[in-house]
Amino acid sequence: MSAIDALLADARRQLGRRVDPEKAAAVQQAGGLLVDIRYAELRDRDGTIPGALIVERNELEWRLDPTSAHRAPEATHHDLPVVVICNEGYASSLAALSLRHLGLHQATDLTGGFQAWRAAGLPVGGENPR
Repeated sequence: MSAIDALLADARRQLGRRVDPEKAAAVQQAGGLLVDIRYAELRDRDGTIPGALIVERNELEWRLDPTSAHRAPEATHHDLPVVVICNEGYASSLAALSLRHLGLHQATDLTGGFQAWRAAGLPVGGENPR
C-alpha cells in the first residue's frame, strides 16, 4: 500500500461516518453546510451544487475555523454540520479530518464527491456540458 493510500485509509477510519449524496442533501436542507473544495476549472466544467459554499482547498481551514479572523460568515460555530465535497471523494476525506482537528466535530465528506452527487440526479447549477 502506498503512503497516500495508508493516509487516506487512516483519515476515513478516523472520520467514521461519511455521507452519500442523499444524506448530504439532507444535511444541507437541515441547515448544515456543504463545502465544495474543487478547483475552478472543475466547477466551470461540471457545475456546482446550489447553495454550497465554494472554498478552494488551500483556504479551507482559515475559512471554516469559527475562531479565525478570515472565516466565512457561514462558519458560525464548532457544532456546525459540514460536508466537504471534492471531485470524486478522495481529497475531501483528508480535508474533513483537518476540519475535525480544528474542532468541527461534525465535519465529514461526501462519498464519491461531486461526481456521485451529479450521478444521483441531485441539483447542479452552472453546468457547462462538454
